[in-house]
Amino acid sequence: MTTPLTASVLIVGGGPCGLMLANELGRRGVSAILIDEKPGTAFNPQANATQARTMEHYRRLGFADEIRRAGLPGDYPTDVAYFTRYTTYELARFQLPSATRAVEMVKGLSGSWSAAELPHRVSQKFVEAILRRHAEQLAGIQLHYGHRLMGYVVDDDGVTADVERVSDGARMNVSAAFLIGADGPRSLVRQSLGIAYGGSTGVQRDFMGGRMLAVYLRSPGFYASVPHAQAWMYVCFNRDRRAFMASVNGRDEFAFHTQLRPGEDESAITAADAKAAFQRACGTAIPCEVLSHLTWTAGHALVAEIMQRGRVFLGGDAAHLFTPTGGLGYNTAIEDAVNLGWKLASVVKGISPVALLDSYAAERRPVALRNTDFARRFADSLGLFAAVPEIEDPTEAGAEARRVAGAYLEQHGRAEFNIPGITFGGRYDSSPIIVSDGTRPPPDAANVYVPSACPGGRAPHAWLEQGVSLYDLFGFEWTLLRFEGGDVDDDQLREAAAALRADVKIVTLPRALRDLYEADLALIRPDQIVTWRGSASQAGMLGPVLAQALGHGAGA
Repeated sequence: MTTPLTASVLIVGGGPCGLMLANELGRRGVSAILIDEKPGTAFNPQANATQARTMEHYRRLGFADEIRRAGLPGDYPTDVAYFTRYTTYELARFQLPSATRAVEMVKGLSGSWSAAELPHRVSQKFVEAILRRHAEQLAGIQLHYGHRLMGYVVDDDGVTADVERVSDGARMNVSAAFLIGADGPRSLVRQSLGIAYGGSTGVQRDFMGGRMLAVYLRSPGFYASVPHAQAWMYVCFNRDRRAFMASVNGRDEFAFHTQLRPGEDESAITAADAKAAFQRACGTAIPCEVLSHLTWTAGHALVAEIMQRGRVFLGGDAAHLFTPTGGLGYNTAIEDAVNLGWKLASVVKGISPVALLDSYAAERRPVALRNTDFARRFADSLGLFAAVPEIEDPTEAGAEARRVAGAYLEQHGRAEFNIPGITFGGRYDSSPIIVSDGTRPPPDAANVYVPSACPGGRAPHAWLEQGVSLYDLFGFEWTLLRFEGGDVDDDQLREAAAALRADVKIVTLPRALRDLYEADLALIRPDQIVTWRGSASQAGMLGPVLAQALGHGAGA
């Protein structure tokens, strides 16, 4: 027997991208079925850094505080520290705030870090569990872990997919209007479309290039054995065993990754070998229990040649594959889901024509190319910097080698982990649904972000009285910002939105904030991107502008 199921969207892949998309759709009343071959969300820690922009999206959905409470204790430092080995010489440290301190700090920051949220260090396994729990609570969302896609056909009316339950081979026939392939780097959906990755792969480096061993381990005695202040990220720098390790729970669990050396056969690696690799990075035989181990390849900077074909779309690792420096892969995947979510909902509800969906690839693929390039540069900076032979020697030459390495690694740490420009600066300037005002955005730089309301970028943020974030005033869908003192007819604006069946919240802000947007009016998309800005005298343009932003074509 084959069970028939129907939904507006079929999501293949239950990682961060697929789960975030399910949340975006479900919050908008759009039905979706998600399938994933795994029995549940991730057991291994996987990605460990949630960037501030991702946290802002979690805040928009209402569970940023829950994410921030997950993983490390609230008072645990999130420093990035570099050592010859974990129990020997500390070379450099980039200090970062704990989760509790980040909540306090963000309300006093401006400039590059003017944001509703700061980054959070939390393992992906915890994030996925929270995303799943919230998705399961939404009407119209069905999550089917332990199910795999066997094949599908597309016609003018939608997609029909053959889905198999892994445990017993029971079949489901799923009918949907659209299919999203968020099924990882070996994506069956991408392969079925004949879409190849473009970019660079197979890059060899002294570190973060080539075969890597990932070890999820428990070591209750680690902190007591290490004569240094606690850190979130421990980086091991020597000629014998280069590695990085993230604290998972701040007590006894760690995600350890090390470069395999010439002659190490990945197919023959045992739990005992994984334990020995960890202990070599420690510099002493700290007891540990290996919970899991596997190998993976660093050295990728790949983006799918196209991200859409008709009713089928790619997101997350299926669309772009990173070497995980800067933590950019998971965060780019979340923004894929956010971008696609509101657009699919607008089309499914009949507010927008299907042509709106063409803007997904037009917007997200250039950002994927940008972000994979930034990640590649970070990997080069860390991985091509090799340790000299005397780096561990207790001599004057060794001390000088450690001083030189420490200076370099401190600079690298700031470059890789203080990245407001990457976090907030992705833009959609060439998008067909952005209405340009002829201005140019600030230069794109990794470590500096200049807030700008130039259409196509993230809406500039500000903290209001009583510590209220400007973003908390935005509507869940569209927001029109106007400023006190501007001569604008609100009824005219509401009529223009109603004519297009668009859910637009009008927010009036103090005149003092007008300089932030350099305009009397600013139209903000559901994903908090500035679509258009204009003067009070241009209020009559809202109808045509909103029509273009909804995919009806320029000047519609």
